Amino acid sequence: MQVDARDVDILKAIADAETKSPDTIHERTGIPLSTIHYRLDKLKDAGIIVNELYDMDLEKLGLDTTFVIEVIAEYGEDFHAEVGEDILDIEGVTQVLFTAGEMDFIVVTQVADREMVEDVISEFEQIDGVDRTKSMYTIKTLRDGNTPLQHYDRDTLVEKLTDSSVE
Repeated sequence: MQVDARDVDILKAIADAETKSPDTIHERTGIPLSTIHYRLDKLKDAGIIVNELYDMDLEKLGLDTTFVIEVIAEYGEDFHAEVGEDILDIEGVTQVLFTAGEMDFIVVTQVADREMVEDVISEFEQIDGVDRTKSMYTIKTLRDGNTPLQHYDRDTLVEKLTDSSVE
């Protein structure tokens, strides 16, 4: 399925408002409710919206390449906060991790094409405090999601997260 601007507006409203409410999507976009319902059904049928939580398959949407950037920053007082905030301002950055070890930050973004990669890299070149970056494309995503509890046994979660014994 090729998405159009209305589909993008609907998906962006879902992501920004963190809701699947057609009323909220309508308020944010001005798109008629009947159109929203129709478009949501089409996006689900195409596999772009993958579940009732409205998680999206970014590959099917067209953001099919995960781009990972390792960042070495100039060490200084609060450098992680200052450089980290600048990194968070880069369009398309979905994850920023402040790390211990050789690299100071690991940054993840999803891109559609080489032009988007160039845009991300040029943004890093403008950040004061970034000494060097090392970038890589992913070949294949083996697991992606925002539901980490799926990957733990219930007993492990009860043991580590509660004061209760496993029941």
